[in-house]
Amino acid sequence: MPRPEPMPGYGQLLQRCYRSLAGAVRSCTDCGWELSRRTWAENASLAWSETLLCLLCAIGWTWLRRAASGSLFRPFGERCNLQPKDAAKMPESAWKLLFYTLSWSYGAYLLFFTEYPFFHDPPSVFYGWEKGMDVPTDIGIAYLLQGSFYGHSIYATVYMDAWRRDSVVMLIHHVVTLTLIVFSYAFRFHNVGILVLFLHDISDVQLEFTKLNVYFKHRGGIYHRLNDVISNLGCLTFSISWFWFRLYWFPLKVLYATCHSSLQSVPDVPFYFFFNALLLALTLLNLYWFLYIVLFVAKVLTGQMQEVNDVREYDVEESKKTTGNHLKNGLIKDKRL
Repeated sequence: MPRPEPMPGYGQLLQRCYRSLAGAVRSCTDCGWELSRRTWAENASLAWSETLLCLLCAIGWTWLRRAASGSLFRPFGERCNLQPKDAAKMPESAWKLLFYTLSWSYGAYLLFFTEYPFFHDPPSVFYGWEKGMDVPTDIGIAYLLQGSFYGHSIYATVYMDAWRRDSVVMLIHHVVTLTLIVFSYAFRFHNVGILVLFLHDISDVQLEFTKLNVYFKHRGGIYHRLNDVISNLGCLTFSISWFWFRLYWFPLKVLYATCHSSLQSVPDVPFYFFFNALLLALTLLNLYWFLYIVLFVAKVLTGQMQEVNDVREYDVEESKKTTGNHLKNGLIKDKRL
């Protein structure tokens, strides 16, 4: 097996990926719908039984969340006497923290406690690739958990979660992620899929843990300084990990492997442009949310925000209430005039 290739810098990433993309475009003389249809028929390997199992597990996640929220999370919030607004949102964060902790821990186990070299040697995700190759059971379990959960998350974002200003972007993220999971499984790009999921889940663990401490710092009518300190530290570590995992390691490990290294190992890798376009879209979404994070941290540092709140805590209902109050006050002033 080749020695691990040193991780490139951003300059090498852009240069080599541009060269590989340009070469792939020049060599693709018959690109189009017909080639896509033929490539799918020749390379995709996805049984209806696997699709049905994923759908059933997605329904199971939805049922499990309702059961956990009704019998565990909400009663616990009521016992802690959280503020009504925080009590309504606490079950969502508790549920997500539980899942992402489980999924990230399992991903860490696969990448650091087995013989898979994908984290330290990302180009190895394409070594020995063959169409229709068997998916190892441990990676298959990770795919089933993640694919079914993101199927559930699409439903949950619309019908179960608090609706926020960026909920549409979150919905797009879930659709892109689920598409990547399904297609990468069907085309046996599962090795790179595990790396993608690992690099993203850690930020979600920190985000939901920080949000829970935000909700719990005012409970029982008392201010709890420990939860406030933890939420401040959580905000800091979340911001750092978001940049490090999603905007540093993700491009230099994943995009480099899929855009450049893949063609070195598999010159005719199927759906090359499609997968890289989805991964680029995921990168742009990560960058979009990072701008939110930077603005949030800037407000805290400049004193525009006196305490850390949920970084996504801009609910539509609250926005409507605020707008309504402004309009109401304006009408009162007009009447006085």
